[in-house]
Amino acid sequence: MSQEETTQVAEPTEPGSVPEATADAPPTPADLPESAPLISVAEFETAKREAVEFKEGWLRERADFNNYKKRTETQMKDLRESAVVDALMNLLPIIDDLERAMANVPADMKENPWINGVGGIYRKLQKTLEDRGVAVIDPTGEVFDPNRHEAVMKEDSSEVESGHVIATLQKGYVRGDKVLRPAIVKVAN
Repeated sequence: MSQEETTQVAEPTEPGSVPEATADAPPTPADLPESAPLISVAEFETAKREAVEFKEGWLRERADFNNYKKRTETQMKDLRESAVVDALMNLLPIIDDLERAMANVPADMKENPWINGVGGIYRKLQKTLEDRGVAVIDPTGEVFDPNRHEAVMKEDSSEVESGHVIATLQKGYVRGDKVLRPAIVKVAN
């Protein structure tokens, strides 16, 4: 429908019918049929106030819903992240066992295809950790950090400065800023 068509007043087609209001001008009391109820200015102001209240309430509810949606999306993301971390933490003892097994393979079995297959599984698990952003904490020679290391022994050392890690007894793992498992270390006195 063109602009010109919307601004024209429709001609009455039946006796007693009222022409429609134009888009530019609101209907006047003369345009309304005699049976149309008239309201007072006070009733109109009350209805107008209620309409504003309803609109504000609707906008508040819409904002609350958007906040709810964002909050649940964040919670779902955190839940997925927590599940990934839990799964990775369950793999760490298995990786430790495979590492110890591969470190203690007898010399005459090093070329055994079965041993090479187990070594391949170990490398795949390490790659999986790397792909998920997990890094190894092996702090030998570094300053002891209680946030990333767990000291189980203190020992005098002439080779390592006091407060530094002498040996890593068990590797730790970190993912981003979160320590999955602290490194178990021996510290110099």
